[in-house]
Amino acid sequence: MPCQNFDYCFNNNSDELREDSRKKIAIVGGGNWGSAIACVVGKTVKTQDDVFQPIVSMWCRDSRKPGDTTPSIADTINATHENPKYLPGRRIPSNVIATSSLLDACESAHILILVVPHQGIPQICSELRGKLREGAHAVSLTKGISSTSENDVIRMQLISEDIEKALGVECSVLMGANLAGEVADGKFCEATIGCKSLENGEELKMLFDTPNFRIRVTTDYEAVELCGALKNIVACAAGFADGLGWAYNVKSAIIRLGLLETKKFVEHFYPSSHHTYFESCGVADLITTCYGGRNRKVAEAFIKSDKPLQAVEQELLKGQSAQGPPTAQDVFEMLEIHEISRYP
Repeated sequence: MPCQNFDYCFNNNSDELREDSRKKIAIVGGGNWGSAIACVVGKTVKTQDDVFQPIVSMWCRDSRKPGDTTPSIADTINATHENPKYLPGRRIPSNVIATSSLLDACESAHILILVVPHQGIPQICSELRGKLREGAHAVSLTKGISSTSENDVIRMQLISEDIEKALGVECSVLMGANLAGEVADGKFCEATIGCKSLENGEELKMLFDTPNFRIRVTTDYEAVELCGALKNIVACAAGFADGLGWAYNVKSAIIRLGLLETKKFVEHFYPSSHHTYFESCGVADLITTCYGGRNRKVAEAFIKSDKPLQAVEQELLKGQSAQGPPTAQDVFEMLEIHEISRYP
């Protein structure tokens, strides 16, 4: 019978748990994509039980308001093995144990899988700083960009770089043409892992790779991560086109130009390989997001509505957000700072 007591599973001091040299996995984020990736990882740790511990911890933010006595998302997942708010109708493996405590979820973890909106990364890193085990490493599934100031010069910074600086761990990235519902359903898809260390990249491939979730690894991590961030902006443009009733030819042009501008933007700030854009993180993710992603969906609804964007997001995404608009703002500010005007 699977363990239903989170405190026992992760805080028990028995010799059996203390002597387990296998890698503990922690998922940080219990939204749509976090729950879907839990469906993958919850299964792979059992098939790779000589390498990974069989119990996966997952942190889910407790978004209840004071006085709300309904079960938290974490409690609901542990009781029903489903996230009805963000991923209804999909079973999360029973060896995935959810908690509303970030520190409990990440205690003694060897690998952290970060799956939260990029706006939440600073707060999460602040809470985890100095609390991780020595030798841990992370993989970010978060889409977005950041910035930093050095000698009064503002430059772009990757979310994975934010994580590395804040937590003192190496952070790889995983991006690809992955609609959460299809991943959770076990439908075939591919993803790209970008890493600095091939050793960590191969370990992550072992963790994520299945016959229906195929992983390719590259050290071109900057391009992998930025493809994942910038495609959401292009998807918003595709959604606007859909909302305005424009033809498929227009949408195809948006996708082509979006890929071209993504490549130029990445290469302006980072060296990259043109091969990366033909991986799942590149053109495949761009096409999928422009036809089936949440950013396209929200952008189309926004164009057709007289409601503010936040209201449309709340209505369609149930508390989650489309990352395209804030990423577009971040990119615009970066282009202004660097006086780059070649992009529309």
